[in-house]
Amino acid sequence: MREALLDDVSTVSLPKRGVGERALPLVPTLTLVSHPSARRVGERLLLGELLAGRNVELSRNAPDFVRPGQAQGAPLADPHLSRKPIIFAPGEGGRVRLLVEEGGTQVVAGELIRGGREFDPAELAVGIPLELADRVVLLLHLTEPDTGEAQDTLGMVGQSPAIRRVRRHIAQVADLKVSVLIRGETGTGKELVAQAIHQHSRRRGARFIGVNLGAISKELAEAELFGAKKGSHSTAHKDSDGFFGAAQGGTLFLDEVGEASPDVQAKLLRVLEKEEMLQLGSPIPIPTDVRVVAATDANLEEKIREGRFKEPLMHRLAGYDIRLPPLRERREDIGLIFFHFAREALAEFGEAWRLEPEDPKADPWLPASLAARLVRFSWPGNIRQLRNLTRQLVITSRGQKQLSVEAQLDKELGPAATPLGRPLRLPEAVDPHATPAPRAPAEPKVVPRRKPSDISEHELRTALRANSWDLKKAADQLGIPRPSIYDLLRRYNIRTAGDLSAEEITRCYRECQGNLDAMVQRLEASKQALRRRIKEIKELGLEA
Repeated sequence: MREALLDDVSTVSLPKRGVGERALPLVPTLTLVSHPSARRVGERLLLGELLAGRNVELSRNAPDFVRPGQAQGAPLADPHLSRKPIIFAPGEGGRVRLLVEEGGTQVVAGELIRGGREFDPAELAVGIPLELADRVVLLLHLTEPDTGEAQDTLGMVGQSPAIRRVRRHIAQVADLKVSVLIRGETGTGKELVAQAIHQHSRRRGARFIGVNLGAISKELAEAELFGAKKGSHSTAHKDSDGFFGAAQGGTLFLDEVGEASPDVQAKLLRVLEKEEMLQLGSPIPIPTDVRVVAATDANLEEKIREGRFKEPLMHRLAGYDIRLPPLRERREDIGLIFFHFAREALAEFGEAWRLEPEDPKADPWLPASLAARLVRFSWPGNIRQLRNLTRQLVITSRGQKQLSVEAQLDKELGPAATPLGRPLRLPEAVDPHATPAPRAPAEPKVVPRRKPSDISEHELRTALRANSWDLKKAADQLGIPRPSIYDLLRRYNIRTAGDLSAEEITRCYRECQGNLDAMVQRLEASKQALRRRIKEIKELGLEA
C-alpha cells in the first residue's frame, strides 16, 4: 500500500543548505484553517500513517495538532466535536478515504458527508476544506514533512512549503553582493521580500528606497532614477541626486521593472555592469554603491522575444531569482494570514478579545462555512486582496457575534461549493482498525449540458485542477463541449501549456527533477501538453 500511495503522490524539490536539491515525498496532512480559538490556526497533523497503509482516527481528544517547528501540541478539544472518531484511511492509487460514523462529528466537504468519501491525488494537491460540526475547518492537503530546521519568519506569515522555500532563498542571498530579481503575481508581497533581503544584509544600517517604475512618467524617469543637473530639463531647477544617489550604500528596490523604457533599461544595464551612472546633463560618470533588488509580475522572456526588454539586463538583474507563489498555491496559509490581518483590524477597534472567547462553547467568530469559502477562493489579487477583504469583513461586522458577508463580498467570493470527492458505499459497521476494501467502480455519471456563459472562473479552475488540467475531462465534468473550454480560458485569461515560455518550463523541469505530476501541479498545465512541450524544447537543443 505504501508503494502504491507513493507512486501517485507528487514530489517537490527542497533545497539542502549548500548541497543542491533533493526530492521529498508529499505527505497527506490536516492543517487547522479555522478554530474557535484563533491561536490554534496553522497547527497541523501529518497523516504519515496512511503512507504505511494504516488508518488515522481523529476525534475531539486525539491526536495532537502541532505547529511546524514545535515538538508539542494539543488535540482539537472543541466540546462540540464528538469523542467518536472520524477515520482517514489509505485508498488505492494515492487516494485518501474519509469515513464518518453515524452519530459522530458532522463533516462537510462541499456537502454533508454520509458514510464516507474518497479524494483523489488531484484534489489533494489543490486542498480540500473539511468543516467539522460547523465550528472547525481543516484543510486536507499534501505537504512536505518537517525538516526540523528552525527558520526566522522574516516578517512573512505562513508555514507552507512554498513560503518556507522563499525564506530559504532570502537567507541564502541576503548577505551577498548580487542583484536579485523577484517574480510573482500582483499582490504576492514582492516588496516585503525585498525589505527582508535588505534587513538581513550587510546594508541593513543604510537606506532602503522603493521605486515603482510603472508609476514614473517616461519623460522624467531618467532624472528621477539617476539624478539631473540644474537646467538639464524643463523642471530641473536645481541639481538632484536621483534615487540611485539617495540609496548610496543601501538597497534600491525597483518594482515593475518590466515597465522601464528602453533608455532607462540601457542606463540600468550600465549601472549594473560598471557600477557607475551618468546624471542627466552631465558627462562625468559617478561611482555607485547600491544593491539593486528588482521585481516584476510580467513575463520578461516574452517581452525579450517581442523586443520590449533587453536580455542582458534581465540576466544582470537576475543575479539571483526568487519566485513568489500565488496564494492559491499555499492554501494552508490562508487561515494564518486571514487571522493576522483580522487581529490587526480588531486591535484597532478594541475588539481583539473576539479571537479568544472565554466560553469554549461560544460560536466561532469566523463561521466555518465562510472559512471554507476563503480557502476555496482563487484569490487573483493574492495577499493584497485577502487583506482588503479581511478588513472589509471586520469593519462591516463590528459589534456582531460572528462575521457576516454582505451581498457584494458574497458575489466576490463566488458561488456555493460543489461536493468534493466521490461517495463511498460502506457496510453497516465499520472497523476503524481495518483498511477499507476497494470500492466497486461507480456507474458513469451523466452530467447535464450547460451554457459555457453560466460557468464562473472559480468553477472552471476547480474542474481543471480536479482533472489535472486535462481539458477534455474538465469539459466533460462541467457539461460543456470541449471547444467551449478554450473560449472560457481566453475569457478568464487562464494560461495553458502553450503559453508557457521555454525558460519557465525548463526551470520547473529541473526543480521538479523531471517529475511530470509535480510539474502539472506547479505550472497548472496538462501532463500531455507538458510532455509535448518538453520534447519540443529538447529537439531545439535546449537543456531540459
